[in-house]
Amino acid sequence: MERKNSYTYEDLLACAHGKLFGEGNARLPLPPMLMLDRIVKIVSDGGKYGKGEIEAELDIKPNLWFFPCHFESDPIMPGCLGLDAMWQLVGFFLGWMKAPGKGRAISVGEVKFSDMVTPAAKKITFKIDIKKVLMRKFGIAIADGTMFIDGKPAYECKDMRVGVFPDGMAPAAA
Repeated sequence: MERKNSYTYEDLLACAHGKLFGEGNARLPLPPMLMLDRIVKIVSDGGKYGKGEIEAELDIKPNLWFFPCHFESDPIMPGCLGLDAMWQLVGFFLGWMKAPGKGRAISVGEVKFSDMVTPAAKKITFKIDIKKVLMRKFGIAIADGTMFIDGKPAYECKDMRVGVFPDGMAPAAA
């Protein structure tokens, strides 16, 4: 795998199909659950904590799948999709760092919603600051993230935890 500092939508789809980090390693979900159109920046030594940084974008189109069903006559993007997008990015970072195994969201310490995504929005920007990366028999990253709607902060997450686990090591579903 060639480590790049930005990724197109086609690259993200290749990741979803297991072709970016290799079979059995971190993947993004396929559309419609893929909540990213591109990763515009990914580095291992930047961000607020100097441990890594990811910036990604999602273009908002009024016909996105979640608007008609959440809620009828009052369309907004479910908040959990914004959180999931940030978890997706932390998992992508671990794959990019060559941590082997399948990605799993583990937890989040704190989530704050201060705005909502409506069909009138144009672009969501995600900014992830990696706080810590542990590479043992499995990899774990801890990160903070902010989701911006048209440049204004809307969601803030503290202490998101994502792991990548080789076969047989993934935590069981509760």
